[in-house]
Amino acid sequence: MDKFREAIYKVDDLQVRRLGSTAVTQAMASGISAFLGGKLGLGNQVTTNSSACTTGAESVLLAYERIKYGYAKRMLAGSTADSGPYIWGGFDAMKVSTFKYNEQPEAGSRPMSATASGIVPGSGAGALLLESLDSALERGAVIYAEVLGGNINSGGQRNGGSMTAPNPAAVQRCIVAALQQAGVQPGDIDLVNGHLTATGKDAEEIANWCTALQRKGKDFPYINALKSMVGHCLSASGSIELVAVALQLKEGFVSPNINCEDLHPDIQALVDRERIPEQLLYKDINLVAKASFGFGDVNACIILQKYLQP
Repeated sequence: MDKFREAIYKVDDLQVRRLGSTAVTQAMASGISAFLGGKLGLGNQVTTNSSACTTGAESVLLAYERIKYGYAKRMLAGSTADSGPYIWGGFDAMKVSTFKYNEQPEAGSRPMSATASGIVPGSGAGALLLESLDSALERGAVIYAEVLGGNINSGGQRNGGSMTAPNPAAVQRCIVAALQQAGVQPGDIDLVNGHLTATGKDAEEIANWCTALQRKGKDFPYINALKSMVGHCLSASGSIELVAVALQLKEGFVSPNINCEDLHPDIQALVDRERIPEQLLYKDINLVAKASFGFGDVNACIILQKYLQP
């Protein structure tokens, strides 16, 4: 967005050369994958997916499927999001960004909190190298986690779903289908890494998890929200959070939820407080369900497993 604004002020209709020769590649959505493809000399498929906040999770599932069906040995999958006043100004205009903690920014991002008042802007990128197990073992790669499967769907912006809100039934179907595709039972999940944006939809998301997993109270898995520490990175959020999940699986810990000391009462009624750790928890976890839900009523859920050396 900043690139467009900068370009517009440089030109009039008769002086388009002032835009510069890189204006198109810097503005097009596929410019990043094209740039990386050239830098790394990648063949096979170089493409860009764009699905709001599910982009990163979706990219990993697309790469997973391409490898699973034998079209590639390894794929680099990830997502990124820019930052700037013209991007975040739009979210302010939608009244989804918090302003109550401007003088105390570290307390602003409050997923699952009773005093959550909106998202905190974040940006960045995350990427994962996916490959077949044979390929990883052959080259002696460090294996952080195994992708067992997942699901992508849409709620159709019906039955409670809209451009900005998820259809609860579709969210639940996405989670259930991800478990089925991965071949695991709901009771096997040790950790849920939620989308959890610090908005009024957090309690609804927890309710969806409880319904989909048929688990609640002390039986609910551990749950964490990385956005409490890094803010909401939009299209980058899924891949950044997947990197965090892979690290938790490999190193044996559950990252804390900060700023939720005043847990939302609707969440507390569903999930035991101990399942939402506020401090770093060193614990060997085996299976994680990671979900991303995005604008347009689109959903993605991925099941990852700790890799155990044979």
